[in-house]
Amino acid sequence: MAEYSRIAKGNFTSTGAYQAINLPFQPTIIEMWNYSASGTPAQHGIPYAYWDASMGQGYAQCQLFNSTPVLTTGNITSNGFSTFSAGLALQFGSRQQIIGATAANPIVFNVTAHGYSVGQVVTFEGLYQTSTTGMPQICGMPFVISAVGDANHFSVVWPGTGSNYTALSGSPTGAYVKQILYPWLYAPGVAFIEAITTGTTTTVVTTAPNNFVVGQEIAFRIPSAWGTTQANSLPNDTTPSKPRYFYVLSVTNSTTFVCSMNSTGYTAFNTNQTVASVPGLNFPQVLAVGDVNTGGVQISSGSALYPPPQVNGVNTINGPAIQGAYVTNTSQGFVIGSGATTTDASSVLVGANTNVIYWRAMLTDM
Repeated sequence: MAEYSRIAKGNFTSTGAYQAINLPFQPTIIEMWNYSASGTPAQHGIPYAYWDASMGQGYAQCQLFNSTPVLTTGNITSNGFSTFSAGLALQFGSRQQIIGATAANPIVFNVTAHGYSVGQVVTFEGLYQTSTTGMPQICGMPFVISAVGDANHFSVVWPGTGSNYTALSGSPTGAYVKQILYPWLYAPGVAFIEAITTGTTTTVVTTAPNNFVVGQEIAFRIPSAWGTTQANSLPNDTTPSKPRYFYVLSVTNSTTFVCSMNSTGYTAFNTNQTVASVPGLNFPQVLAVGDVNTGGVQISSGSALYPPPQVNGVNTINGPAIQGAYVTNTSQGFVIGSGATTTDASSVLVGANTNVIYWRAMLTDM
């Protein structure tokens, strides 16, 4: 029967990292075709894969090329296809023990078989080497994974070279990392600050994608320990009770933007917080104010954000948004993972960088 069944299709260019596909439903059947792998047969390539909900999350059946290359078959038992439905609160993946971490920038974490990909967002807890050393100063902030060295190492950008940061080793008790499964439930959101470059305009780097666009109106909340408190929206000494807002002038990448704040002479931003200050330490933040992340673009038929607003560059399932409001991104859909098959540990379901991927997803009523 197909009275209430749904079907969707689309395509994208792979980056080699996992790919989330937003849909107005959670599929029970998924098919994927790698056009590039089909056109240029090579060892480890997966030209076709199939998933049914009865297989379980993270599984798939696939075709793949062996060393000849000759097309054969294989099964994926982890990091295959999976569906998701984001709620109104953050949801997390399983906690994983941290074996060690470098006191560097970026910080390289050693976690056995972490399964993470570039672009995923994680958070840390309990990063103590001893009761007075380590890097618990960054616990609780979201970080985008900037690089994956191998199956056991990944990196996040943070100035861990500061004198108050100590490398981790020997699997410290209570030191864990977990993935934030749906980090963009609202847009614009609140971003945590990793660096500020002062000047006639101000460059800001955030720990995870901020979803800001040119023209976005923003405000700062920086506790005194982090310096640069002159940027704070309150208090406004010139006009009491009126917040100080600024505009995004340009967006360098997903975590870096330039705003209109003239910060010449402002106190330097300071990430070198002490371990002793961690209890009660509040984080520096930048947030969007009173907009739906349009950058002042009118939302109407034919405009860039009609019908769906975007979250981190991906269309949400929402209809037209109202200016002066936040977008609720309770998204759902499926993920194409970057895992390997049981028969070929080098095969990647989502394909290699620049591969062209086509997909079809279905929700069947029976």
